[in-house]
Amino acid sequence: MATSVAYRRAIGELAELLGCEPEEEAVFARRLELEPGAYASLLLQATETDVLLIDDGFPAGEEAFSWQRMGELARCTVMPVLRLETTKRAAEEVRDARERGFAALKTIAAYRGGLQLDESHPVWAALEANEAMGRPLPVQVHCGFGDASLWLPLADPGWLKPAIERFDLTPFVLLHCYPFVREAGWLAHVYPNVFFDLSLTIPFVARPEEAVREALELAPWSKLLYASDASSAPELYFVAASRWRRALAVVLPELLDEADAVAAAHAILRENALRIYPI
Repeated sequence: MATSVAYRRAIGELAELLGCEPEEEAVFARRLELEPGAYASLLLQATETDVLLIDDGFPAGEEAFSWQRMGELARCTVMPVLRLETTKRAAEEVRDARERGFAALKTIAAYRGGLQLDESHPVWAALEANEAMGRPLPVQVHCGFGDASLWLPLADPGWLKPAIERFDLTPFVLLHCYPFVREAGWLAHVYPNVFFDLSLTIPFVARPEEAVREALELAPWSKLLYASDASSAPELYFVAASRWRRALAVVLPELLDEADAVAAAHAILRENALRIYPI
């Protein structure tokens, strides 16, 4: 039996949606009753998502639905994200990425030695090509925790300072961020071209409300974006969306008056992404 707090709570959340007993065995049995596409569709549509931005670099294509199929299952607009590490000629592909319908670029440099980016790093040429286009696409950067393949201290977003300053026309979107949520919030506070989300942090941390509080200690709400990073299981789309909404419903009224709390919720869940990405 898995014993993380977030997992145990998820069993109850999923059981309520699936109409079964709040037990791991009952949820798993209900999962097996449904065809995989139908099951994923049920969870995706329950999030009431309008637009999905999908990096299909992980899991491998044969192990996952395509980004096009994900849009069909969710019944929403879907746009791909170009992962720079999956192409051998990243700089060349970046030049027409916008015309080919990509909503953003993404780097997992954190898994390839860390975020100490400079002119010698393979990603740097792609960032230069993107900035040179005049209307650079947003660049998503994996920051903070993930699996054991990365060295966590080198995934601190603070290492990105030289790249953020060099490519000041490029919107950088810092992904995940835990346990460096405050560091990400500081970068978003001092740099106009920095934004961040708490994907992966929410739904996996036991206290999502605390993560939102830390994010908004310094950062304007116009810099924080909802995201799920639901890369491995469809349940994560639903659990992330549910926990984000609950966390915002708790935290925003603590910090803001009613009108501002409503405005901040709309911005974080929708408007910020529409402003940053070419949707």
